[in-house]
Amino acid sequence: MRSSPVPKNFPAVLVIGLVLLGVCVIASLALGSRLVRFHELIDGLFHHQADSYGASVVRKRISRTVFSLFCGAALGVSGSLMQSVTRNPIADPSILGVNTGASLFVVCGIAFLHIGTANQYIGLALAGAAITAVFVYGIGSMGRGGATPFKLVLAGAATSAALSSLVTAIMIPRSSVMDQFRFWQVGSVGSATWSAVAAFVPFLIAGMLIAFMTAPALNAMALGDEVATGQGVRTGTLRLVAALGGVLLCGVTTALAGPIGFVGLLATHVIRLILGPDLRFVIPMSAISGAVILTVSDVCGRLIGSPGELEVGVVTAFIGAPILILLAMRSKMRSL
Repeated sequence: MRSSPVPKNFPAVLVIGLVLLGVCVIASLALGSRLVRFHELIDGLFHHQADSYGASVVRKRISRTVFSLFCGAALGVSGSLMQSVTRNPIADPSILGVNTGASLFVVCGIAFLHIGTANQYIGLALAGAAITAVFVYGIGSMGRGGATPFKLVLAGAATSAALSSLVTAIMIPRSSVMDQFRFWQVGSVGSATWSAVAAFVPFLIAGMLIAFMTAPALNAMALGDEVATGQGVRTGTLRLVAALGGVLLCGVTTALAGPIGFVGLLATHVIRLILGPDLRFVIPMSAISGAVILTVSDVCGRLIGSPGELEVGVVTAFIGAPILILLAMRSKMRSL
């Protein structure tokens, strides 16, 4: 497969993305219900002996910031993979019902298996995400034309609605389950700990490796299955592996942070508009833009809800839903 040239604006976009990422990190550490002064920020980051209240606030926010960056990057790359696998420019884990499938398995684990550890959440969420992804793709593949973008979105929406009803049916008669599940359900990075970050890292690395390794073949498949097969790509295996990477990334994020929607859609769509369709550049920039979007949303949620906070899943839904409607109205549902 012949490599395409590097987009001319890629270096500038990369630099802008990294600068925005740095600004987001500083904002996440400094802003919230308690505003942190510059010297307190420096003390919290570099002077571990400092025992001022502001420095301690900064230290507590570090794990939250790192976790937010990881979750945003994972959702951004997951969106890139799912859009490529389904050839649907508005595909997203939340739109295809994958997040809801993970949520159902987690609430079943809370209600019937009394789970409570990060690894238990991850295992059940990954299983739910994978089964739902296979189910939605199977339903969307039925009938004439196979798995078209429009049919996949419809199948995902219907599946998500059905699974959401099951989640509600399980929770309502169980008040203890509802108390444990309700904060997780809206999507939040506020309870992030270093143990959650450590549990996240292996899955993040595995998903990112899959994304980067499959990017050239996915570029070929975007030209059509026949063209890709002619270039030696096994399209069935490629779809399976790439979908596994997407499910892995969105599943572990859903397990630890809750079902945060629209980040993958927004991150990847914006990057495709700027850089074009080449996944060798879309994937890394989607990771950066996803991290920026989620971290900015988290900071906005803290400022809007001060002295409490508005969960990040609510903020991303508030931003993402109108944009999704706009994209759906303008899109002609063409394959990527």
